[in-house]
This record gives sequence, structure tokens and C-alpha cells, in this order.
Amino acid sequence: MARYTGPAYKKSRRLNFSTLENGKDLARRPYAPGAHGNDRRKKLSEYGIQLQEKQKLRTLYGLNEKQFHRLFEKASKTKGVTGENMLNLLESRLDNLVYRMGLANTRRGARQVVNHGHITVNGKKVDIPSYSCKPGDVIAVKETSLDHPAIKASLENKHNLVNFVTFDQNKMSGTYVRYPERSELNQEINEALIVEFYNR
Repeated sequence: MARYTGPAYKKSRRLNFSTLENGKDLARRPYAPGAHGNDRRKKLSEYGIQLQEKQKLRTLYGLNEKQFHRLFEKASKTKGVTGENMLNLLESRLDNLVYRMGLANTRRGARQVVNHGHITVNGKKVDIPSYSCKPGDVIAVKETSLDHPAIKASLENKHNLVNFVTFDQNKMSGTYVRYPERSELNQEINEALIVEFYNR
């Protein structure tokens, strides 16, 4: 299945969940898209609830179905709680860490910054958005991209840093300090329902 490239607001309204994590996508029209979107929402079945939860997380991090399922399988084979392992793997993606450091306003923008070769990991250029970083990895803007207008504009927006990454704006580099704690991530996601969905 191809990656969705349509309006992010439409996805947010369909899932009744802010996929941009800023609430702006639901502020004006907090109902489903389409002619009948403002009608009363149908009551979902147990399967529907689990599916919707999976779609929320998948859309939030911008993965396609195959990628997401592969990530779940990797998380289920890792020692620990499967749901939390899955969130750690998602947060460890290079595009997500670029977004977390404020080098892009959205994850979709971060994916583009990485794809275009503006980012280095431990001094080496990496242009794969799904590249899995490890705690201690140093993520920086490539020397030739220090004046990139999109990166500079994003840094001027005063992005709130999370505690598991650090970023030095003077050096234009940051460090992935540790795996995040569950309390530091989106509280609207119920990862247990996603595990149930795949374990049906």
C-alpha cells in the first residue's frame, strides 16, 4: 500500500485524534470529513476500536501497513512489554528524532529533511528516515546544510524538547539520550489495544 500523501487534517478528523499532536487539526472542525461527517458517529465494535487505535499510531508516525506490521513483529520478539517496545522502536526512528529535536515542524517534514541528505548520525550522512538510532547516537545537520531555510524556520518556532533528547542550536546537533518513558509519550494512544489487534 502506498504512503498517504493527502491532507493530514482529513486523517485527524477521520480518527478523531490529532495526528500533528498540536490540536490545530481538530480545532475548527472536530468531526469526520465528508457530507455526513457531522452526523452522530457510529458505535464501533471491539475490532473497530482496536483497528482505529492501530491506525492512530500508524498515522501519527507516518508508516505504511507493511512497515508497521514488521515493526510490531520486531517489538513482540524483544524482551519486555510489547506495546512499550513498539513505541520505543517508533521513537528511535531517525525521522522522529529529527522532529523531536525541532529540525522540522512535522514528522512528514522531518522525513523529507532526512531523505534529502541533510542529516548525519555519528558523523555519517544517513538518508533513510526509518534508520533505527540507539541511545547515545549524535544526530546533526550536515555542514553544507546549516543554512537550510526549512530547518532554520523550524528552529525559530521554539519547539518544546522532550527529556530523552538534547539539542545544541549553536552546534546544530543533538543526542538521543535514552529510550523514552511511557509517561513522556502521547497519552491518547492505548498500545494494549494494538497488541490485541495483532494477536487476534
